[in-house]
Amino acid sequence: MHVILPRSHSRLRALCAAMVMVAWSTSGWAAHGYALWGDLKYAEGFSHFDYVNPEAPKGGELRLVSNQRLSTFDKYNPFTLKGSPPAYLIDLLFEPLLAAPMDETASGYGLLALDVDVAPDRLSVTFRLRPEARFHDGSPVEAADVKHSFDTLRSAQAAPQYASVLADVKSLEVVDRLTVRFRFLQPNQELPLTVGSIPVFSRKWGMVDGKPKPFDQIVTDTPLGSGPYKIGPVRFGRDITYVRDPNYWGRNLPVRKGTSNFDRITVRIYKDNTARLEALKAGEFDFMSFYSAGDWARRVTGRRFDRGELIKQEFPHQQPSGFQSYFLNTRRPQLADPRVREALGLAVDYDWMNRQLFYNGYPRVHGLFGNTACEAKGLPSAAETALLERWRGKIPDAAFGAMYEPPTTVGEGESLRNNLRRARDLLSAAGWTYRDGALRNAQGQAMVLTYLDSREGGIRTLGPWIANLRKLGIVLRFTSVDYALYQQRMDRYDFDIMTMNAQGTHNPGQELMDMFGSKAADTEGAFNFSGVKSPAVDDLLRRIVSAGTRDDLLTACRALDRVIMHSHYLIPQWTMTAHRLVYNAWLTQHKSPMPPYARAEQWAMGTWWATPLQLEGRKP
Repeated sequence: MHVILPRSHSRLRALCAAMVMVAWSTSGWAAHGYALWGDLKYAEGFSHFDYVNPEAPKGGELRLVSNQRLSTFDKYNPFTLKGSPPAYLIDLLFEPLLAAPMDETASGYGLLALDVDVAPDRLSVTFRLRPEARFHDGSPVEAADVKHSFDTLRSAQAAPQYASVLADVKSLEVVDRLTVRFRFLQPNQELPLTVGSIPVFSRKWGMVDGKPKPFDQIVTDTPLGSGPYKIGPVRFGRDITYVRDPNYWGRNLPVRKGTSNFDRITVRIYKDNTARLEALKAGEFDFMSFYSAGDWARRVTGRRFDRGELIKQEFPHQQPSGFQSYFLNTRRPQLADPRVREALGLAVDYDWMNRQLFYNGYPRVHGLFGNTACEAKGLPSAAETALLERWRGKIPDAAFGAMYEPPTTVGEGESLRNNLRRARDLLSAAGWTYRDGALRNAQGQAMVLTYLDSREGGIRTLGPWIANLRKLGIVLRFTSVDYALYQQRMDRYDFDIMTMNAQGTHNPGQELMDMFGSKAADTEGAFNFSGVKSPAVDDLLRRIVSAGTRDDLLTACRALDRVIMHSHYLIPQWTMTAHRLVYNAWLTQHKSPMPPYARAEQWAMGTWWATPLQLEGRKP
């Protein structure tokens, strides 16, 4: 199993995880934080988040390995479409108006913003900035910088997913030097968080002789953010070190207390998974997440593990399972018919793969919203049926019945042979029959599909599917290209089938427009990889974004789950219910309790701390 994290979208989705104020202010009083549907966990005046050590010492170094598939980086601007930024740059250098905790969903607290005030009609939100907030060059963070960041990220010079997420924001007004007001096109429970999650950067970033460069030409200019780290030593193609700013303006804020404890965070880069694993065993870095069940079961071994120098441990979490899937590009004529797409899914023998390849290490993905309240199950409720009914005849009839279940080969009457027979019948109904040694359409064209990947190792999990499809007369070719070309082809949707680990969220919203909205299907560099263009899906997406109550949100999400999965735009793969981590033993007593909703690297970089030996300048 592998993870694809294209550019900064996974980070953007986490940032846009929907927060709204606890109580809508009618008196003009601003709040210290937001909660989407209920009360905030942390009351006004809280001292620090529960999962940090507020007395953690500052110093030492944490060495990580990049979690990205690319083997190098060529820019410091993570917000543009072309090129590859180093891992974790947004997390460490840039800050939003609001900080999202790791132990609470759908909530957040003022970071750059001192307080927030949502209008009674929910058509605007006002943020007052902290007067002490500073960029890395010592200049104050002002309302003009927030506006500059907002306008820039919505422009054609930034990656298109930002414009998609911010589509319902009408405007941003600079009220005064330290106050901004966002106005919305319509009331939306999510938008106060969405705009509060925008990374803010200085309007002086990329200035040359007092004149700004076009944003897409800001490439290796040193970023001007306000975060706790700056870029330190860099060896292109090998590693990058982020250096803690000793004068970081926000170090004593409640949302920052006990965080950003290491003086240096070095991120090493390796060409492939084997090189990373051997480097870990050789002691070249301190911390690594594992996504390969084979590596975890068989290859995370050796003398350093036997001596207790390396710790291998699983940390259960409460994160959404996401929907890692094969994405089928419906722009391709061969994949336009949902019956063909369903047939392809029937040829995936996941149960065999889980036994033989994954050591029974992964549960199967069932839909878009696994491990969240949004997940559709069983028959649709009356409210869900009411949303779907207006689209009867334009969405699959199956959406009105039981929720989609991926094919299985385990249980009475279940087998790969039976699944392939069903697939054959579906293909025949779609006009594809076996003759002259291949599956052909009425014009005699053979069904030949290409699976695009950027790693040769992907053939291991694809091989069984290729063999099963061959029994139907379908040729599936595995094509591996270098990551730069892979990203270009992804941006242009130049593929038949690909794999993506789409991270989930407990509070879906505008980011789904970028994955399934009709407009995004025609936008280069967006994330509608399957090319979904459906009025019914667009309607359900709008209902999700504009939901006024939690019940409205859940109903629309569950209806969307049914339509997407029964349309077979995706072939669901597998997920993980725990973080699989290996870390140096010296960190054992120097880490915080794991928050339930944290990303593994975010947890380590943000809350762990150094040993006394490190603080003395010696190796632990």
